[in-house]
Amino acid sequence: MRAHGRRLHRVTSPHADAAPREAAPPLRYRAAVFLGALLLFQVQLIVGRRILPWFGGAPAVWTTCMLFFQVGLLAGYAYAHGLVRLPPRRQRDVHLGVLAGAVLVLAVRALEWPSSVTPGEAWKPDPAASPVAGIVALLAAGVGLPYLVLASTGPLAQAWVARVRPGTSPYRLFALSNLGSLVGLLGYPFVVEPWLPVVSQGRAWTIGFGVFALAAGAGALAAGRVPAVSGGAPAGGPGPPPVVRVLWFSLAAVPSVLLLAVTSQLCQDVAVVPLLWVLPLALYLLSFVLCFEYERLYRRGHWLAAVALAAAGFVYALFEGTTLAIGWQVTAGGAVLFAYGMACHGELAALKPDPGRLTSFYLTVAAGGAFGGVFTGLLAPVVFPGYWELHLALLGGPVLLVAVLLLDPESRLNRGPAARVWGTRLLAYAALGGLLGALGAHVLGGLRGAAALRRGFFGVLTVSLENRGEPDEWRKLKHGRISHGLQLTAPERRREPTTYYGPKSGVALALVRHPRRLAGEPLRVGLVGLGVGTLAAYARGDDAYRVYEINPDVLALSTGPDPVFTFLRDAPAEVATVLGDARISLEREPPQALDVLALDAFSGDAIPVHLLTREAFALYRRHLREPHGVIAVHVSNKYLDLRPVVSGLAGAFGLRAAVVSSPEAGNAVWSSDWILVMGEGPLLRDPELATVSLPLAVDEPGLPVWTDDWSPLVGVVRLD
Repeated sequence: MRAHGRRLHRVTSPHADAAPREAAPPLRYRAAVFLGALLLFQVQLIVGRRILPWFGGAPAVWTTCMLFFQVGLLAGYAYAHGLVRLPPRRQRDVHLGVLAGAVLVLAVRALEWPSSVTPGEAWKPDPAASPVAGIVALLAAGVGLPYLVLASTGPLAQAWVARVRPGTSPYRLFALSNLGSLVGLLGYPFVVEPWLPVVSQGRAWTIGFGVFALAAGAGALAAGRVPAVSGGAPAGGPGPPPVVRVLWFSLAAVPSVLLLAVTSQLCQDVAVVPLLWVLPLALYLLSFVLCFEYERLYRRGHWLAAVALAAAGFVYALFEGTTLAIGWQVTAGGAVLFAYGMACHGELAALKPDPGRLTSFYLTVAAGGAFGGVFTGLLAPVVFPGYWELHLALLGGPVLLVAVLLLDPESRLNRGPAARVWGTRLLAYAALGGLLGALGAHVLGGLRGAAALRRGFFGVLTVSLENRGEPDEWRKLKHGRISHGLQLTAPERRREPTTYYGPKSGVALALVRHPRRLAGEPLRVGLVGLGVGTLAAYARGDDAYRVYEINPDVLALSTGPDPVFTFLRDAPAEVATVLGDARISLEREPPQALDVLALDAFSGDAIPVHLLTREAFALYRRHLREPHGVIAVHVSNKYLDLRPVVSGLAGAFGLRAAVVSSPEAGNAVWSSDWILVMGEGPLLRDPELATVSLPLAVDEPGLPVWTDDWSPLVGVVRLD
């Protein structure tokens, strides 16, 4: 059986008869492919970084962006596949027209938006609208056609090189494309983001696209001059058998699903920032580069062993959960992604066809990648109540690789004495069974005790009833792997403040020791992040509480005629809820004259960085009642030390800051760290607060002051 140019059993040893290196493709094609790939991935990061705060900084923002870009990649490959079937001059004319259209789109957007790829403020979403639809609409309007042109460049250039310079391997351009992607990815967090604001990034990208358009146009002109009879027509003869096409698709789909699932897992527990987008994607692309440019590096036995070890390590990390240090979590995620990528892409490279069918090959590979995006971004949230696509990909990789071995007559699962063959097969099946059992146990463990499970754009919520029948029976809310509050079920104890909001916590002291409270006057309180609504336990009759919550599922648990958590319903104060991102909501509202604004969105599950920037704090100050308004920031966080960030922001606005670290007090009240940011005034000098707080240095040189364009996490990551 041939995979057009290569027999299926070639996957056993793809390096055995590697041909000598051919001459390099023409410079115009190399330049277009490299620059196009670099721009292809940098525009993803630029646009994603721009719109991330508009959708609450949720991990699903990047997943949705990747869905759009993977489908866009498929569209680009489909366009290339269809275009190369036209006569050469027709190919030239069509592609030059599409290039001109892309340049025109960017020019129009540059007149309407701050830059051609960074949407203007008018495009901020309606809180009631679907986030997925909003993100897709934004991306399509801004970069749809330019992205299609960039995506088509690799397969088009390879097809044209096969015709313009027969005998030159066009597959070297595939590796060059992935190398350009790696440079674009790694250059963003370490070179581009630290030095350029997002809008300036967009403008620089537009200039780069202009240079790319010149190189791509030159390539199209050169291809149009070569007569059709000299090559480039689709290969004759029968196409590859269906099993080979299925393998092309599957070997591309599994690493794609795993890429998005691992990225989501990391972002849920730390933060949704370009650095954590880039690292997994860079490893994924690196496996493509190594497998297609350096085929000798792929030795099946070695990488299958690596898959087994990496899978075991990652399953261990899943069971350890948030008790595992961030460095080990990132290492485990990166190792499993790279091992699976090398194994799947190594087998894929061994099955690549002759150059005459390369656009069909790339189209199928792109379809597999797009399936990963569609499955993870659209299907999995509907089909799975938890993040089980991660478990499915972890199991699917080894299952697929065993299937490849079974289809290969030269593999150890088929060749040799019958006893050894069956022994090897039983060992493989036992390993798959063990992995299935471990992943199933992890899924069932997450469901144990769950009374309700909800999955939406902003994550997975689990409500569980714990300590049944005991005095401390409670309902707990978890967001992903992090607890976000609990409420005691006994009627006489339902209003007791629990978890991070006990009577000795910083936010409790800000509420009960506020000068207006001590003077017998009502308070106006703003809450950014609802949780289970525990802070409403401190409300008094004439108070007004305003709660900003982006997740409609969280809001539904505490509102309506029969809420699961009743803190809001039981509060004697006036309570209003606002659905949507807090910053966008506050920007659209008149000043609220708040006495206390509690920021409770940083305890885990992907902190929304855009709520801790200079621009955000300027907005908060506009909504505070002077002169005694207080910003209470919850900084209890396993992975990040946010104290320097809040201190820097306080100093930037001439305010003072004090941290209150309260100890655990029984099962229902947990230790917490709150920073109170305020001006000089009675609360700062309050004796009860002074005995439990520690003033923070706000004028210390070197304190970070995050902005919407600059918010590096590296300096605040806890590595222990």
